Amino acid sequence: MPPRRRTDPELGRSALRAWHADPDGTDRATRGTAVRYALEELATRAPGNSVEVRVPPYGVVQCVEGPRHTRGTPPNVVETDAETWLRLVQGEIPWSQALAEGVLRVSGTRADLSGLLPLTREARA
Repeated sequence: MPPRRRTDPELGRSALRAWHADPDGTDRATRGTAVRYALEELATRAPGNSVEVRVPPYGVVQCVEGPRHTRGTPPNVVETDAETWLRLVQGEIPWSQALAEGVLRVSGTRADLSGLLPLTREARA
């Protein structure tokens, strides 16, 4: 069963477009909506509970099929800042570059999301 969306998809796509058009000029609320929408989109496309993706302070989501984590710190974690997350989602930075630059913290054998990103159609075209 896919996760329940808390962000209206149209509002989320609109916020993502606004951030893409002017990353430095996007207000905090719009940036937060874009981040939460992208996290929810990832969880919808790769449902599961084996990887936790964190983008503080905006949101966290569990995704990717595999062993379910129930207590303590999850064994498979991806954590980054909002700017990096949105750049990954849009295809502006590849996973490998974010890792090399140290702006993406990854632990666990299932935490490689490179095959799931970017999420936007514009980036894949």
